[in-house]
Formats: sequence, structure tokens, C-alpha cells
Amino acid sequence: MNAKNYRTKFIEVLEPIHGIDEAESFFYLILEDKHQMKRIDLALEPNFEFSEEAINVWEELVFQLKKEIPIQYLLENTEFFGLPFIVNESVLIPRPETEELVDWIIKEERKGERLKDGKIEGQKNEKIEEKKDLKILDIGTGSGCIAISLAKNIPHAQVFAIDVSPEALKVAKSNAEQNNVSVTFLEKDILQTEGFLQQFDIIVSNPPYVRNLEKQEIKNNVLEYEPHLALFVEDLDALIFYRKITHLATKNLNDGGQLFFEINQYLGKEMIQLLSEFGFSDIELKQDIYGNDRMTRAVWKKK
Repeated sequence: MNAKNYRTKFIEVLEPIHGIDEAESFFYLILEDKHQMKRIDLALEPNFEFSEEAINVWEELVFQLKKEIPIQYLLENTEFFGLPFIVNESVLIPRPETEELVDWIIKEERKGERLKDGKIEGQKNEKIEEKKDLKILDIGTGSGCIAISLAKNIPHAQVFAIDVSPEALKVAKSNAEQNNVSVTFLEKDILQTEGFLQQFDIIVSNPPYVRNLEKQEIKNNVLEYEPHLALFVEDLDALIFYRKITHLATKNLNDGGQLFFEINQYLGKEMIQLLSEFGFSDIELKQDIYGNDRMTRAVWKKK
């Protein structure tokens, strides 16, 4: 079948479930993954034909997409912060909001180094000049997207990452290898952790933060297929991970060290209060591209 004609059929079948824009994006994601063709390539080769074998592959993917299985799981890959990542049902699919958190950390680190060196801040994607001895800890790493992106863009950093799930850590380790970075991964339940053997300059976490009462806001493709262990917390103790991690940060952050969180959009004020109660200063609450309270930064100054 002609690929352009199949595209029309593909979108017609999936539009009632996913909407026309998402259905179209699925088509081009599969086209690139299975045929190494981008949108422009199809435009330049409008008579490109799918073989019968290829049609069978496409039809199976359509069947799965009709069940609302995330396309990233079907293709077993996604992109985050310009880097390729393997994903499966053991890990959350990285979100654009988390890219914003990574970008904030990199900018803060770059700003700090330029202040030391008397240099002017450069372009967004410019890598930081090589320094030494910066230590970063990512808590609840999942696919490793935060830790690996930081390791790639802050090459002088030693990056450590922990997760409670051995299956998630397997994925994260594969992603570190794929992106040619060194990250030390550890299997650890943060709620059962009393401290770490070393100090860090940056601690970052995107822990579970969706309350059960918010489940009705979650799309089926997330609710039915992404790991609940990494998503949900009990309504009555929604800040359980933040409280524990903040407590640990008071013991394991260097003087002047920074604590970054991705947070529940409805709990921004509560997060500011929590960080303040633990003695953090220079607390910032930042909105994401959708205008939601989504991330915090705070500085630890030893008394």
C-alpha cells in the first residue's frame, strides 16, 4: 500500500481515541522508527510503498494503540533533552516538564561556575567547561533520564542515581551505556534510608507525587500502563517522599548545596513551607511551560 494512503487510514482509525494531532504524530514516530523516514522524506517520496510485511507490523501497532498503550512503550524508545532513551513498562515515560527541571539545574550550575570565573553566560545548550569534584545525586531515577542528561551536560560531575526498582535500574543502566556516560546506580528504598556515605553538591528528585484523589485527571494510557509505584502517593501523606528526601539533604548536602524537586502542581505552597521548616534558604518555586507550579529549588547553608 502507498504510505500516504495508509497515513490517511491510520489517522481515521485512531483519531476518535487520540485526536487528530496525536494520531498524526504517532504515524510519523512509527515511520521514523520502522522505516528511518522523516516527514520531509515522505513528502519527497510520495509514492513510497509499504510491503505486506510492513503493513502487518503497522496493523499490530494500530491494534495496540487502540488499547491506549503508550507509543513509547510500543517502540521501546523516546527522546529526552535531545538524547535517546530506552523505555518499557518498568519506568515512567519522561515528560517535557522534567526536561525543564534538568535545564534549570544545568543553568544554575553554569551560572555558578561563570560567577566564579568571571565569564558571561552563553547559549542554552553550551556545555559547562570542565571543572572537578561536583557530586550530584538523583533519587528515584527511573529510566535515568535526569541523571544521564545531567552527566551528559555537566561532564565534570560525578553522578549517582538510586531507585527502589531493580527492573528500572536495568533500563537506566542500558540508557547510560547508550548515551556513553558514567553514572553510579544503586538499588535503595529511600524511605528506609538513614543517610549516605558521602556529601553532594546537588540532590534532585522527581518522586511519586500524584494523589489518589487526582486519578480522575490522569489519562488512561498513563493510568493503565505506567508503573503506579513511580506515580502515586496516599492522599493523607502526599509529601512523604519530599519530607524524607529533604531530611536526608540536611545531612548529605554540602554547604551551599542545592536541592531540586519536581512537584505536584497543587502543592507548591506546601512545598515552600516544608523546605522552610527544614531550614533551607533561597527557596524558589517555578512554573512549567503550562503555567503549573512544577519545580522547586532550595539552598542548604550549614549553621
